Amino acid sequence: MKSKIHPNYFPHAAITCACGAKYEAGSTSEAIHVEICAACHPFYTGKQKLVDAARRVEKFQERATKSSSLKSTVSAQKEKKAERAKEKKKKEEEAVKKTKEALMAAKKMGHQKSDQ
Repeated sequence: MKSKIHPNYFPHAAITCACGAKYEAGSTSEAIHVEICAACHPFYTGKQKLVDAARRVEKFQERATKSSSLKSTVSAQKEKKAERAKEKKKKEEEAVKKTKEALMAAKKMGHQKSDQ
């Protein structure tokens, strides 16, 4: 093994969390500072703690609310489109009915003229 290429090993390195918990473990650093540990991690505690250095949580929540509002807008648009389609179909049915009535009336008039 080559000498002077490996880092120094500290068998009792101090690990300090932002919540105040302190641990001891082996490391190449003499002191380590962490933001979350087993004492304050939401998975282990069941409590929600937001550690947000770059507004990630707020950005996610903004996107989530925008997405939900967009979904409601899209569903409202689909409902309006369905209503317009129903109205158009109803108007077409009325036009077909009027055309049939006009043809029947013309047929009756034709029969009446031929009878004379």
